[in-house]
Amino acid sequence: MFDGRELIYFDDPDTTLPAERLEDSRESAPRSPSATMRQDPLTGEWISIAAARQNRVFLPPAHLDPLAPATPENPSEIPSNYDVVVFENKSPSFGPEFLAEGDVVAELADLSSIGLGRTKPSLGRCEVVCFSPEHDGSFATLAPQRARTVVEAWTDRTEALSAIPGVQQVFIFENRGQEIGVTLHHPHGQIYSYPFITPKTQQLLTSIEKYGPDLMADILAFEQGSERVVLQGDYFTAFVPFAARWPLEVHMLPHRHVPGFTELTDAERDELAVMQQRILSALDKLYDTPTPYIAAWHQAPVNKGRDTVRMMLQVTSPRRAADKLKYLAGSESAMGAFIGDVLPEVTAAAIRDVI
Repeated sequence: MFDGRELIYFDDPDTTLPAERLEDSRESAPRSPSATMRQDPLTGEWISIAAARQNRVFLPPAHLDPLAPATPENPSEIPSNYDVVVFENKSPSFGPEFLAEGDVVAELADLSSIGLGRTKPSLGRCEVVCFSPEHDGSFATLAPQRARTVVEAWTDRTEALSAIPGVQQVFIFENRGQEIGVTLHHPHGQIYSYPFITPKTQQLLTSIEKYGPDLMADILAFEQGSERVVLQGDYFTAFVPFAARWPLEVHMLPHRHVPGFTELTDAERDELAVMQQRILSALDKLYDTPTPYIAAWHQAPVNKGRDTVRMMLQVTSPRRAADKLKYLAGSESAMGAFIGDVLPEVTAAAIRDVI
């Protein structure tokens, strides 16, 4: 790209696009500097301070869509027409700075210790995954073959990002809706590669240590025997979790132990694409207007817990009624103690009905 970022095209098997792609004709420019992580000594968590994100584009009109194929009137991020495309984020929360393999241990080995005024470089990489050249839509509205191409892109990028020295976890997600904080309407998702294991996954590793290595297999069996199952295939089961935090929340687990996308078979990837689309489409059918959500793929860390942490899709939405949202108020925001608004069994029944 014009500033040295990488851009990767993923074509549908039956694509009608030519093999040749245009070069980025924008005038060359320097990249944004890497962000800096600061440690919160109260929790030990690392917070990335990425000031360059303040300048990112906010809800532009369709004719200035930065994720659409470029035109003379709209010199966007993507020079050519495409099926699916992945590129490095212009204002990343992590990266673009990397470490040589030999420097990683010295820089990141002591992340777990606690101190005051501790800082580290926000190493890693953030990528944008454009699902379609169309301005509107979401993963749920893609043609089935296009959704399958997106899954292939997720798999490819998981493998590539996991190999970067210092990256400890790869996170794939789609934010949908202004209520979630989306700044671009164009159908897209993102991939974050972190230089640490995220707090959510650290909590899961602690739970596995306390319960035993079969925790996620037992959760699957427990939920499969409940009235909270909303969709079941040959390789995956989707359910509203027993202790759902959000008014709308669906989890999906593979039937066998799979730590991440790179270990899935072709048949499992086929079903994953179909089932994820059906789940997201169901959320849109609950009301007359599209439902805001976060669709988050939790994968095992790169070098830890791969025999016990099973990949899982977690779809959450703050929508608790047609015209009401759940806000994270005092208990949730200040103490991290969620208060559920809807019985999970009631939510599951509603989702089953629309599926």
